[in-house]
Amino acid sequence: MNSKNLKIDNDNSERRLDNYLFSTYKALPKSKIYSMIRKGEVRVNSKRIKPSYKLKSEDEIRIPPYLINYREHLKQVKIPQKRIDIYKKSVLFENHNYVVINKEAELPVHSGSKNSFGLIDIVRVINPNLDIDLCHRIDKSTSGCIVLSKNKKFLINFHMQLKNNSVKKTYKAILAGSFEGKINTKSNIKISTQPDQHKVEISSSGKKSISEFLLIKKLGNFSYTEIKILTGRKHQIRVQSANLGLPVVNDKKYGDIYLNKSIRKQTGISRLALHSASISFLNRNGKIVIYEAPINKDFEILLNNLHKLTIQS
Repeated sequence: MNSKNLKIDNDNSERRLDNYLFSTYKALPKSKIYSMIRKGEVRVNSKRIKPSYKLKSEDEIRIPPYLINYREHLKQVKIPQKRIDIYKKSVLFENHNYVVINKEAELPVHSGSKNSFGLIDIVRVINPNLDIDLCHRIDKSTSGCIVLSKNKKFLINFHMQLKNNSVKKTYKAILAGSFEGKINTKSNIKISTQPDQHKVEISSSGKKSISEFLLIKKLGNFSYTEIKILTGRKHQIRVQSANLGLPVVNDKKYGDIYLNKSIRKQTGISRLALHSASISFLNRNGKIVIYEAPINKDFEILLNNLHKLTIQS
């Protein structure tokens, strides 16, 4: 069996060879890809090349014979039609460069051991001929704005904006407890050392994290809040609000277990009360665009009923 050449187009020029192969062969371990490059099984323009090589338009990448039918051998993701219909209703904006979605709570962005498919799988099934990637992430439990790219040029541009802190995100949350006006909080956050918890923690050795909490409305013993984040750390809002003594309602990782149980019992709602309300960034024409995602019915039920709750101490 002969090897096959992949020709690089303009969208993928200036990408590192290893990064291009990671995205092309997503199911392959990175160690396998580096091994193929090191052994010369992968070559560019018939030459051995380093993983860091920056690809150029019209470059030809030789891949080994066993990868020629790689895509055909991958397990085909099966997405229920109902899920596809829900997705189509959640699209806030779409053009040839990107799509902005109002993600529902509890829909993961990726498939995993407990999820047969995620948001990105849905978008790829609907757009089988496009190079779909996540531009950024939000927690599985968080609803609201998320952006996916349709080509590598836009993805690279968006990542540069993230690096320069020019992507602006605003969240809405319902917090357990009350405060007045505004709270600006700075803390260092790092991944928790506790095994299998997938949590973060406040630590002096962590990365600087900055958030601004603004009270929108008091809801009895709760606070409806707008939050602007100036950094994008994992679980940033959730761990910082808990550290302030104002955990996000129904937060299973950082919240009040007994309070959450009482809320679920009295309202019937168990979703995390955190919503990515808006996102703004520069489009490919250099124009600032902003997209806003309305809250869903479950979030509204919490807003309309939390002030009525009987809270037992």
